[in-house]
Amino acid sequence: MHYFIMQLSWDHCRSFLAVLGEGSLSAAARTLRLTQPTLGRHVAELEETLGVALFTRSPSGLQPTEAALELRPHAEAMAAAAETLLRTASGEAADDRGTVRVTASEIIGTEVLPPILARFSRRHPRIAIELVVSNHTDNLLRRESDIAVRMVTPKQDALLQKRIGTLAIGLHARRDYLEAHGTPQSPTDLMDHVLIGFDTETPTVQAVQRLGLLPERSAFRFRTDSDIAQLQMIRAGAGIGGCQVMLAKRDPELVRVLPEAFDFGLECWLAMHEDLKSVRRMRLVYDELADGLAAYVRGQDD
Repeated sequence: MHYFIMQLSWDHCRSFLAVLGEGSLSAAARTLRLTQPTLGRHVAELEETLGVALFTRSPSGLQPTEAALELRPHAEAMAAAAETLLRTASGEAADDRGTVRVTASEIIGTEVLPPILARFSRRHPRIAIELVVSNHTDNLLRRESDIAVRMVTPKQDALLQKRIGTLAIGLHARRDYLEAHGTPQSPTDLMDHVLIGFDTETPTVQAVQRLGLLPERSAFRFRTDSDIAQLQMIRAGAGIGGCQVMLAKRDPELVRVLPEAFDFGLECWLAMHEDLKSVRRMRLVYDELADGLAAYVRGQDD
């Protein structure tokens, strides 16, 4: 057993996880910035060390074997430990320096967090912030991010979680659009207007549709899966679309439409891996985000 542990390379395990995630040597090599032959050698040497086959070739790429799937959680645990080591080494645990990686949705990351993080940076100039803006949910247990602002309830164990509140979503249009086309008085009137909405019917979109709050895709004249693009189309006066009520309140030219018929709440959560709460720079950023986001949510009722 001691010999086995000494022969197991972290580089090989990292390559193994990349192939698992990407499904091909070429994609995994690009992710890790390695050459394809190097990555292929890593996988082959890991198979030799473990004495098992990890992948089989198929028309759709590399398929993991049963052994690979059984080993995956153990390799992911190694990855989490390695990431913790690197992040802890980037700054003393008890000091306010180092790097913190924050992930947030498109709208929160571009419209809400910048002023919060700017204020924080002025008080803590030795802490670098990596802001990942994406509507995909990063896995905090794998250390894809340190802190996440999420629009869904975190379901992973070992997370420090805080419910910030509910973000109100409403239909809005620019004032001059409504002056030119009229203000809808009922949901059926919306069919006579230019609507801005989604392109892909994701599970989240389908869930909102079941509540009767979203029409079919064909009803939208402007379609995009980017929340930022939808918001900018509303601001440009292109038509009627949904956005956070607080954001619309910042712009006197935006008018809420059919507030009683369309009133949708989106929960906002802040999450961090439990192991990071004792790292000072992580806790400082977490607390700052909690306070700033709570103030933003409260502003909806002003």
